[in-house]
Amino acid sequence: MNLANKITLMRVILVPVFIILIMASQIPGLAGLVADGTISQNVLNWCALAVFIIASMTDFLDGYIARKYNMISNFGKFMDPLADKLLVCSALICLLALGRINVFLVLIIIARDFIISGFRLVASDKGVVIAANMWGKVKTTMQMVMIGFMIPNLPLFHWICVILSWVVLFLTVYSLMDYLIRNRGVLKDEK
Repeated sequence: MNLANKITLMRVILVPVFIILIMASQIPGLAGLVADGTISQNVLNWCALAVFIIASMTDFLDGYIARKYNMISNFGKFMDPLADKLLVCSALICLLALGRINVFLVLIIIARDFIISGFRLVASDKGVVIAANMWGKVKTTMQMVMIGFMIPNLPLFHWICVILSWVVLFLTVYSLMDYLIRNRGVLKDEK
């Protein structure tokens, strides 16, 4: 396993750490500590943001290292977008559980990810590996930025989060259409 792939796996490992930090007030055992003030959920939110930023940065770092040092692999092409989906979807579900994000936006983002994952599975059966394209990368980056603004739960960020939500909605739908149109040949039955 090369360095780029190890960095991708680190992103996956950081996901449960993020979930524990942001959801501490909902986790038995930790909820009591948050409720009695032993642990501040606000401090935990900032720690969750730090973990989320580190995990998000690994997304750019692993790709940069893979390209620069010729470490591109099929494992990386498969695992990198999967690690992104795991990080983003976990964060979205946590934010939804905490009432910080609109349910319809979360459903559209997750539905898009399921459609693309299914599409990649069909392509894989035909021996084709579909790597992330530019629109998928922009979409993921904007989702991470939006989530980053939502994690601290500050009223100051309300309108920024609203604007970013609309941008993310557009990019989610646009990137889905782009993937499907560019790779429509994968769905054709062979004769």
